[in-house]
Amino acid sequence: MDTFKALWIEEKDGEYSLGISRRKRDDLPPGEVTIRVRYSCLNYKDALSASGSPGVTRSYPHTPGIDAAGEVVSCDDDAFSPGDQVVVTGWDLGMNTSGGLSQMIRVPLAWVLPLPRGLSARTIMIYGTAGLTAALSVDVLSWTVAPTDGDVLVSGASGGVGSVAVALLSRLGYAVTAVTGKPEARDFLKTLGARDFMTRQEAEEGSDRPILKGRWAGVVDTVGGNILSAAVKGCLPGGVVTCCGNAASADLDLTVFPFILRGVTLKGIDSQHCPPSLRTRMWEQLAGLWRLPGVEETVREISLEEAGPVLEGMIRGEAMGRTLVRID
Repeated sequence: MDTFKALWIEEKDGEYSLGISRRKRDDLPPGEVTIRVRYSCLNYKDALSASGSPGVTRSYPHTPGIDAAGEVVSCDDDAFSPGDQVVVTGWDLGMNTSGGLSQMIRVPLAWVLPLPRGLSARTIMIYGTAGLTAALSVDVLSWTVAPTDGDVLVSGASGGVGSVAVALLSRLGYAVTAVTGKPEARDFLKTLGARDFMTRQEAEEGSDRPILKGRWAGVVDTVGGNILSAAVKGCLPGGVVTCCGNAASADLDLTVFPFILRGVTLKGIDSQHCPPSLRTRMWEQLAGLWRLPGVEETVREISLEEAGPVLEGMIRGEAMGRTLVRID
């Protein structure tokens, strides 16, 4: 393939337009591995890139897509052979490196992992970075918090990371309370295993106080801001809180009281730069013991041509669950 199609974001006078463009293979950035992409997926970071967020993408035109799965076309190292099935998530893919919403990518060798046994290119992109982030969060929480220790709170539960976290925690036997601002998402979250629900306003209550009555054995927070603040303050002794997002706010109003009076742990989750060995372990978990039954039916699948409007809807808060992108 000397030419290929890609989602193409252009900027003119501060306005950003999305469309499908025909690109040349020679236009791809430097890298040791060229990959024919079969599936990608949509993440909030892709929507930010597509809308011109300078904290994600610095220059345009650009192809977003922080996830990609497909087969190796060529490799400058003997680590991979043409036809090998591989996956790339995170690093700089889709941020300032031409991303996975394209039929072809070229990336550094260090970014590429072999497709885990038991996961197809399609299935691993149903999980994508959101699933990897959720798995990292659940992994941290499960080492300390047992299902019998109490309820677990998941914020941003109807989003990509939150919905996978709800499903994983429920599969492992935890009683999950899901925070969502979308009443229409409750039936969807019930099918994933959520037992109780809170509105965003309810989840923020008491965020201005130094400490709250203990309620949560664990928390998977995906939004930051006042919801994260209230969740930390409302943890039971020994509670574990994971944090992976700032859609609500990057600010965090806390005192030391939850940490020194209750021994609460606040752990940041970085799926973008986590080492290959940890990524591999998480993918193997998702392919094995943590594999979600019926995961194929929980995703919305679209074509590459349909990705632009969906990304625009994500910025408006319209997304729910996971969106898989069929590249061909």
